Formats: sequence, C-alpha cells, structure tokens
Amino acid sequence: MSHVVVIGAGQAGAALVAKLRGEGFEGRITLVGAETAPPYQRPPLSKAYLLGEMARERLFLRPESWYAEHDVALRLGARAEAIDPAARRVTLQDGETLDYDALALCTGAHPRRLPAAIGGDLPGVLTMRDLADADRLSPEMVEGRRLLVVGGGYIGLEAAAVARKRGLEVILVETAERILGRVAAPETSAYFRDLHARHGVEIREGCGLERLLGEDRVTGARLTDGTEIAVDFAIAGVGVEPATGLAEAAGLALENGIRCDRHCRTSDERIWAAGDCASLLWGDARVRLESVGNAIDMAEAAALNIMGRDVEYRPRPWFWSDQYDVKLQIAGLNAGWDAVHVRPGATPEQCSHWYYRGATLIAVDAMNDSRAYMVGKRLIEAGKSPDPAQVADPSVELKALLK
Repeated sequence: MSHVVVIGAGQAGAALVAKLRGEGFEGRITLVGAETAPPYQRPPLSKAYLLGEMARERLFLRPESWYAEHDVALRLGARAEAIDPAARRVTLQDGETLDYDALALCTGAHPRRLPAAIGGDLPGVLTMRDLADADRLSPEMVEGRRLLVVGGGYIGLEAAAVARKRGLEVILVETAERILGRVAAPETSAYFRDLHARHGVEIREGCGLERLLGEDRVTGARLTDGTEIAVDFAIAGVGVEPATGLAEAAGLALENGIRCDRHCRTSDERIWAAGDCASLLWGDARVRLESVGNAIDMAEAAALNIMGRDVEYRPRPWFWSDQYDVKLQIAGLNAGWDAVHVRPGATPEQCSHWYYRGATLIAVDAMNDSRAYMVGKRLIEAGKSPDPAQVADPSVELKALLK
C-alpha cells in the first residue's frame, strides 16, 4: 500500500497512523480531520478540562510536531465530502482530492440533539462531545446558575457532576424509570442516584422534557409531568449516533454503524473502519463499543491488516466514568444479564456489581474498587466464572476468585 488515507483525526485515527509508522510502514500517510485542533483526548473534556484543571495542550495525544517528524500529512480543518470507492479517491470540502490505496474511516460519532420542534435549537441548549462543545459550555458554568440536564446516561451524569463542583444548581430529567436504565443494572443506578443526591443534584426519573421555553435564548422548560422550571441553560445528554454519512453515500454496508468483518474491513476490500463509527461482531451480536480502549485496539488491528498482517480483532471491552470522587470502571458487556451480585467494599462508596448470564460472568461494574475491576476483567477475558456466592462474600479474597 503506497498511500493510506485516514478520515477522522480522533483517538482511533491517531492510533492507526502511529501503529502504521511503528510497524515500519514506509508509504505515504494522510490524516484528515474536520477540527482545527490536532488529535486529542475526549474523556477529560467533560471532567478535568471543563473544571479548568487541565490545559488545552495537555489534551493533545501527541505534539503537533510528531506528525511531521513521522512523515504523516496532518490535514486539519479539512472535512471529507465524498468517497469514490471505484476511483479510490476522497474529495474534501474545498474540492481537493486525495487518491488512496487504502482508506480507513475513523469518523467517530455525533451527539444526538434535541428536536427543534421542542426548542432544541434555542441558544443556550448545548451538547458535550468535542473540544468546541467544551469551550462553548465552560463560560456557561457560572456559580449560582441553574442547569437542566436532559438524559440520565453517563454523559448527562458526568455533566451534572462537573456543574455541581462548579457551584451550579442542577436538575436532571430522565424519561425512563431510572437513570442508566439502558446501560446498567438497578443496583448501579441506585448507587449513582444516591451519589448525585448527596451532592445536591435534583434527579427526576420517569419524567421527560415536553419543550424548552424562551425566545432569543432558553429560559425554562416544561416537563412531561406538567411542571415548568426556570433554567439558565441546558445540556442534551441523550446519546450519540455513529458518523456513517460518508460511508453510506459511498455505498458501504451499514449495520449499527459501518459494518466491519473480524479484520476491521468494510464491505469494500480497500476500506477499513475503527472506533465509534464501526460495528463489529461480539458473539452472535453486532455491537459498537464507544470507548477509548476499543478505538485504540481496533485502529491498531486495522493498521496491521492494511499492512497485510491478517490479524483478527478480538475486542476486550472496558469503560470508565469519573463523577465527583468516584471512579467507575466497567469490564465486559452486560447485555443479556439475568442476575447481579453485589460485592461490598471497605467503604460505603466502594463496591462492585457482578453481572451473570446463567452461570457465566459477563461484566463487572466497580466503583472506587480497582482491584475488583482488574480481577473481574481477567476472569472475563479468561472465560472463567467464579461461584456468585463467593463473589458476594467480602471475606473471600478477590485473588481467590482467580483460582
């Protein structure tokens, strides 16, 4: 392959080009990014960066000079407009074209926005996904103001935590019966509901947003229970959609994202995909893994396969979330669980929740308990499932579960 073009200069795109060079690829590499900043970390945006605890430059995955030093053409502020698979050509928004021998799509995901019909397009209604979002949000985070968070997933909860730490009043509404209802067991939902309540967040579950109020800017909200509240701004934390527009227009197969085989190759033999935009097989299911770990690992596997290494990508799912002084670490995927076993920790804020499908351990949520996370991760990756009674017994050493 003499010229590899990578569309998407995020975590996956940066990992892919670094892996190519690290493995000795000597051809041309072009990394195309729509944003003007070089590839950066996203997780700190809604935490340390928004709290003012991390400088902008510390977000960058590598100094911008690294790309030139490693002969990677970094095209920032350059949005890819179209792909022509037959001609093996990418057209940029300004009309420039890039011919490729191999193409990698690392286009990530876009935040879902609230419908304009209910006021979602009013100024002061924000999302939290990229650096521009964080820079728009930071000036709004003024002590004493009132924030409405729409959505009780991890995005919404992290935003609520930062806002409370900056001294704002926070109301969070979740249409479902409980926060984290799509992604976690009731035990984990209860843990984080209590955590946020203790930090002063007003959580309203089973209560959705009917519409946002205001003319030139959002000033309030009418909720589905009939109440109206005054707010200074709002954050939509209602999930993301994979960025598949380019792939779809190019005729690539889609299935919950850009459909990839076990080698990260799309339905076109010259095009690979990695990261949040890509779907892959997990057992018999096709999933997208929205995590830093998957973005890096999948991108590195794609890089090796671009070089003809014939590597099968086997994901090892892990995720994390930081809220207040609690670090949640998740190992595995909990889809299809039928029992959850709680393992107490040394303190009330330290515990772990172990998900089982039948007799099989499939996932662990560990709150401020890194040892439980590490043991759970090792067990899941090894295909071992300890007796749930031992898991739930704090007198049984975690190490003993590995035997």
